Amino acid sequence: MSASIGTGTLESTHLLGLRHTSAADIQLILDTAEGMQEILSRQIKKAPTLRGRSVVTLFYEPSTRTRTSFEMAAKILSADTTSIAAGSSSIVKGETLMDTVLTLRSMTMDALIIRHSQTGAPALAAQFAGCPVINAGDGFNEHPTQGLLDLLTIRQRFGRVQGLTVTIVGDIQHSRVARSNLWALRRLGAVVRLAGPPTLIPPEMECDGVTLHYQVDEALEGADVVMALRIQKERQESGLFPSLREYHRLYGISAERMLLASPRAIVLHPGPMNRGVEIDPDVADGPQSAITDQVTNGVAVRMALLYLILGGKSSDALAA
Repeated sequence: MSASIGTGTLESTHLLGLRHTSAADIQLILDTAEGMQEILSRQIKKAPTLRGRSVVTLFYEPSTRTRTSFEMAAKILSADTTSIAAGSSSIVKGETLMDTVLTLRSMTMDALIIRHSQTGAPALAAQFAGCPVINAGDGFNEHPTQGLLDLLTIRQRFGRVQGLTVTIVGDIQHSRVARSNLWALRRLGAVVRLAGPPTLIPPEMECDGVTLHYQVDEALEGADVVMALRIQKERQESGLFPSLREYHRLYGISAERMLLASPRAIVLHPGPMNRGVEIDPDVADGPQSAITDQVTNGVAVRMALLYLILGGKSSDALAA
């Protein structure tokens, strides 16, 4: 069995966000990820593509899906991986981000994957790393690989992104997932609706092809894709909405509300889910849910990125 692996090159050495990533680069990553899915379908999931390359994951925030899928992606492509968590490193002793990155650079890493609570931290790391840097989520800014895996999931279900209507519901204000999806979806020609409480949607996010909705039912009308964002308890405690129960009543994605969307609509969620808050269990586990596909596609997308950024060869990627 064979698959098509993208043969182009990315315009940038790093992937720091999707806001300024071209449509051509996005399509190249998605095309390459589809080829990588052939490797994931094998009984023995291994390719020699990045043998001898060193990939470091540096996470200043907790993560399950993103961190694990990056590590799996690197290992499947035969790269050596080193995982560093802030809580078990010299960071707890006061070491700065710059010094941590310079230390890792001295150990001759080939790629750095970083998640940080501060906006712009990956961009800062890229100045000192001496190798490609991939943003695994920074502050309230972006989460580009989540946006890419969401696009791949959408494209698999519909065969395209252009012309689709995508409704994103929840805490838009504090969501790096929403921002990455917004930029990428618009770049590929989708219509985007943002829905949620007025306190959680920045008015400045309304622009060409993007509309804001404070009533979720109108935002769901005829939508092809419905994405529910995780609601964080601290938002309630800071007074941005009355209660989790009230949020669910007004904005929760239920089976009844999904009847307003297109009959072919799919449901996405970046995880982790608060069942019974932003999404009902029967929707999360129902026939319209593509949430497990998102997780699988996360590995393929991250394999594609490492392959493209580290200069893998197509013949190696497809080798048994």
